[in-house]
This record gives sequence, C-alpha cells and structure tokens, in this order.
Amino acid sequence: MNRHSLANSQRRLALKTLSALAASISLPMLAQAQSGGKTLRIGYQKSSTLLTILKTNGTLEKLLAGSGSKISWHEFASGLPLLEALNVGAVDLSADVADTVPVFAQAAGAKITYIAQEAPSPSAQAILVPANSPIKTVAELKQKKVAVTKAAGVHYLLIALLEKAGLKFSDIDVAYLTPADGRAAFERASVDAWVTWDPFLAGVQKQSQVRVLADGKGVADYQRYYLASTVFADANPDVIATVFDELRKTGRWVQQHPKDASALLAPVWGLDAPTIELANSRRSYKVRAVTTPGLAEQQRIADAFFTAGLLPKKIVATDLPIWKYS
Repeated sequence: MNRHSLANSQRRLALKTLSALAASISLPMLAQAQSGGKTLRIGYQKSSTLLTILKTNGTLEKLLAGSGSKISWHEFASGLPLLEALNVGAVDLSADVADTVPVFAQAAGAKITYIAQEAPSPSAQAILVPANSPIKTVAELKQKKVAVTKAAGVHYLLIALLEKAGLKFSDIDVAYLTPADGRAAFERASVDAWVTWDPFLAGVQKQSQVRVLADGKGVADYQRYYLASTVFADANPDVIATVFDELRKTGRWVQQHPKDASALLAPVWGLDAPTIELANSRRSYKVRAVTTPGLAEQQRIADAFFTAGLLPKKIVATDLPIWKYS
C-alpha cells in the first residue's frame, strides 16, 4: 500500500466512529435543533457529576427562567457521541468529557469551543486486573487482551503507560468496549485487564476482587473539559457565563461536602453513597477557565494518537476556539 493509500485508509478508520455516531443521534433531537427557540440543550454522561447535581437541583432552570430560556437534558453513554451531537447541532453544551474526546472531535472537523476545564484528576482512571492475576506490571500486558473505551481518557492512559513500559500499542490485543461491556468482559475473564474511570472504577473496586495495576499519576493528567458548539458559544456568552459560575460553585460544594454530595447522587446514579464518595475523592472538581498554555497536555494526547495511527492527521490543540471568561 503506498503512502497516499495508507493515509486515506487511516482517515477512513479514524472518522468511521464519528460518522456512525452521527447516524445514531435521535431524530427528535435533530428536529428540536432545527426548530430554534430558547431551549438550552445540555448533553451529559453518567460521570458528569457537576451538571448531574445542577440537573437534580434544577439550578440552571431557576437561573435562566427570567430570560425565558428552558433547558432540555440528553444523556449519552460516552463522550465521543456527545461531542458528535454537539457538532451536528443536536445539543448546545456538553458536560465534562475526557481530555481525549475533543482531540478526536477536532480531527473530524467539529465546530466546538472549549468553555471550562477541570484541574487534573490522575488517579480517577486506572488499569485493573483481577486480584489473583499473575500480571504484576504494565510490561506484562504484552500479548494480553485489554478492554478500553475508544477515544476516552483511558485510551490515552493506556497508550502512555504502555510507552512508559517500553511497549507499543500494537503489542497488546485491544478490545474496544463501552464501560458496561468492558466490566462484563472483565468479570467473566474474557479480557486480562480493563482500563476504566470513575465512577465505574470505584464501582468495580467496591463490588469485585480487583487490583490497580497502574493509574494516571505522573503519566496522564486526566483533565476533563466542558464544551459548547461554537455557534452557540458565540451567540450566548451570558448563558455560558452562568453555567461556568454554577459549575465552579458546585465543584467547591462537592469537595467541601463529600457525604452530602454522595447522598444526593446515589439515587440518581443507582450507586451506593460510599462508592460515590470514593469516586469523588479522586476527582478535583476544580473548574477553571481554559487557557492556551493549559492545552499542552491536549497536544501531547493528539501527538500520541497520531503516532499510534489513530488520528488521520496531525492537529494543533490550540486551534480550537477558547471561550474567554470575564
């Protein structure tokens, strides 16, 4: 295969996921996107702690009611389909997604804007093995089957830890699985290791006999990002400012009141409070403005994925717009 054909093949492979995800977005969401109106459509995941709390308390609805705005909430299984929904206009604002997700979206040409960043939480994601596994080091994952969610923060964590151990990504047998499918495969021993993040990490630690092989400390910062469609961010700076302020306040509240936060989230997430408290203890929840220098880790992630042949082209992380908090 010549260089031109190889590049085209990589491009098709890297963009295939985003194309499929676009087709999976529900018609009602797209119809709402086209109808206009004053509805702020927020996409979120199970791991979207701060916006889940705001949703549960109805905080944003109360704050935006005076302007005639309404809010609709849309849950996604993972960050990549959430950002695809953002790109095609099915939602306006994205709850926090792992640092890797905007990189894949940018490579696919998504028109999105960074609006906030959570400070690093490196221990909130890890590689797990069964407690009785003979695998003691990351280097021993060579030729082993490892479950990971594609384009999630754990995808980069796995690449970075393998590189640190002197291995290439191609040295393992990777299984791209959602968190739910990854846990199922891990617990029935269909894979040798599973790479996941909180609250899924805390859940399996509390309920199964597992061992952390390695986490992100010193390897992957794991900064989560909040984003908006560029069109929405440019047209609604006051709404973005309101959301930013409430995210920052809520992050401080979670850190200052861990038991209250866990009790509030338990019935919403369907997890017990101690599991949620463990998960929250590993997240910084320190919401801050995004800066150009603060995207250095994003560039390292982009370069790592390109080198691994998982991005169709080199990207410059700072080319995505950054909303300026004033």
